Amino acid sequence: MLQRQRLQFGFYVVEQTGREPFNRAMLFNVGFLEAMKDKAWDCMIFHDVDHIPENDLNYYGCRDMPRHYSVLLDKYYYALPYEEFFGGVSGLKVDHIHRMNGFANGFWGWGGEDDDMWNRVHNAGYSVSRPPGDIGSYTSIPHHHHGEVQFLGRYALLRKSKERQKVDGLNNLYYSPLVVRRPLYTNITVDLSRDSAPLQNYD
Repeated sequence: MLQRQRLQFGFYVVEQTGREPFNRAMLFNVGFLEAMKDKAWDCMIFHDVDHIPENDLNYYGCRDMPRHYSVLLDKYYYALPYEEFFGGVSGLKVDHIHRMNGFANGFWGWGGEDDDMWNRVHNAGYSVSRPPGDIGSYTSIPHHHHGEVQFLGRYALLRKSKERQKVDGLNNLYYSPLVVRRPLYTNITVDLSRDSAPLQNYD
């Protein structure tokens, strides 16, 4: 698909190890910073690994505004769950990411980080664009989140999105990754620590 779209691309698979709850947003921050060490990329697509695009016309290049690609998911009966939904697959220019200070690091467990990113997009003066019609349709590979917890503190953080944006993100991220370069992709394994996100209990 990406070759047919005549895009220069690289794949970065970012995996979390250790005992902390899953932190999707922090993994995206790590992937972004590690990818930028390799090449002066101008566009980043943050892609849940279980989302498969159904339409090759869904162009994976960045535009002037942040892009939400996965508009219609089969698991949501091909309907947008709510207008502020920014999960699944999203794309941002590198300067967008820097201006928004990346993703928030304080979301430990499932939920909230994509809603926070929607807020960050608008706090930075951008708006979200989406592909029309069924171009943004995706299949989601069925799987179960065994033993994974929802982040119960997400609503408190979301209420303070604007205040946290300048101090919680790329500029307070600390990590030590194991980077393995393979022929078709780069694998990044990182043990995340809550010390990397001191604002997780922001009140």
